[in-house]
Amino acid sequence: MLLPVVLLLRRAYLAEWIYAALQSAATGSGHRSIGAGLGVPATTVRGWIRVLTSRADAVRNHFLAVAVAAGVDVRVPKATGSRCGDALAAIDAARSAVGSRFGGDSVGEVTAASVSVALSGGRLLAPGWPAGVGSPMQHELPLPVCGDGQRSSDATV
Repeated sequence: MLLPVVLLLRRAYLAEWIYAALQSAATGSGHRSIGAGLGVPATTVRGWIRVLTSRADAVRNHFLAVAVAAGVDVRVPKATGSRCGDALAAIDAARSAVGSRFGGDSVGEVTAASVSVALSGGRLLAPGWPAGVGSPMQHELPLPVCGDGQRSSDATV
């Protein structure tokens, strides 16, 4: 079954809501107040935050690699020490790079939440991701590989 780019695998809420909750957590809000504000159980929000925080370095590395491959003159955000915040900053860098390369009228608005879904194959918060980052998943196109084994956005598909 193919999921639309507005949903994450194994999650019953829109990716925009989940992303908004994670942004609030990155700025210091607690899971109870975030849950109350969104009308989502606090335990659900706590789970989202825990999953992202537990894999923040891998998420940051994945999205920064995509940003560098897709963008021109990509500004890599400095680590702030907030694991959740650093991962979201990397997702935003990827959103900016993808939006500048592929955005416009033909694609529509490129949001950080939709980029997080598309570039994780819908698995941003699913068990086992990003262990299988090297293989293409739903919503994800493989980056071309040059003759030297390095991924490059300059190669043709």
